[in-house]
This record gives sequence, structure tokens and C-alpha cells, in this order.
Amino acid sequence: MKPLLPMLFGRLPLDEQIAAFRATLARNELLMEVLARAVKLDLPGWYLTAGCVFQTVWNVVTGRPPTEGIRDYDLFYFDDSNLGWDAENAVIQAGERAFHGLPAAVEIRNEARVHLWYEDHFGVPCAPYTSTEAAIDSFAATTCCLGIRVDDDDRWRIYAPHGLADVFNLVVRPNPVLAPRGVYEAKTQRWCEQWPGLTVLPWPGDAP
Repeated sequence: MKPLLPMLFGRLPLDEQIAAFRATLARNELLMEVLARAVKLDLPGWYLTAGCVFQTVWNVVTGRPPTEGIRDYDLFYFDDSNLGWDAENAVIQAGERAFHGLPAAVEIRNEARVHLWYEDHFGVPCAPYTSTEAAIDSFAATTCCLGIRVDDDDRWRIYAPHGLADVFNLVVRPNPVLAPRGVYEAKTQRWCEQWPGLTVLPWPGDAP
């Protein structure tokens, strides 16, 4: 596939947007290997999500190496049958074995347990999530709200509640549903240092 100019992406039919998105992610061979190994863990409601997805797009669009600046690979799943730490830790340990040897950290989290620690970490309470998708919906920026997985029949499942155009157009849009303003500003400041071509939209209520 030929390189796709960001400004043209939003004009593509939706099926072609998805094809372009998948082709872009495929440029990150490490992401594809994490995805392939994640399938074998067979976790309920799992997705690879957040930075490893949208930052791969940013890298490809801006001509950088596909893995540049990606700190880790977030693997979310949802299992509310056991909210104890031991159950989640057993999955994390299984993941360490599954991803052993990869030059990347894979962070595994049971999103059914997030409400138990979120306030201590971010300073605001978090109602229990009802699914992995609900957790993805609460990211600080809509641009982050992406999840990908491969089902048993090798069919890709792409969760993108805010679409894909902003990601390809390097637009970061706030999502003030849970994470506080400070989280959004800290993340966008770091991202702009790595990807200076980003357009960061202000937190609601800020002067333009």
C-alpha cells in the first residue's frame, strides 16, 4: 500500500479506512507479534489498546520507525468473576511467560478491578467498569480510545468509538469523562515532545 497522506484519510470510505489502519499497524512487527501471542492467552474481552496502537499510526504517518517512543504494550481484559489480586496476578504471570523474549514490556490489566485502585492513583473515583470497551471509553483523550484484537477465526475486531480520522490527522482531542485535566495535560506534553507535529485541542473551558 502506498503511503497515505493524513489529510486524505478522513475522505476514504469506512471500509478503506479500516484497511489502511490495519496496513499501518502491520508496519509495527513487534505489535503484530504481541497481538499473535495475546490470542493464545484467550483472555475474556481482551484488547491491545492505547499508545501501542495510536502511536504506531503517528510513527508511520510522520516517517518514524514504527516502534519509536512506544513505552509499553497495554493488554486489557475483563473478568469480574474474581476481583482478587491473586487472580489478576496469575494472568500477569502467564503473560510474562507468553511474551518472554520480546523487546517490549506488555502491561496486562483486568479492567474489572480498576475501580479498586484508580482513585489512589489518579485522585478521582472510578465507578466499576462493565466491559473492556467501557474502560477504553474513559481514556483522557479520544485519540487514545482504540482497541484491537484477533478473534479465534482470525477476524480482526477494532474498537474505535471516536473513529480513526483524528489518529491519522495527528489530532489529540480531550475526553473529559473520567481522567482529570492534569492527566490529559501531562500526557499531551510528553507526546508533543516525541511527536511535535501533533495538534492538541484544549481542555473544555480553556480559552482558545
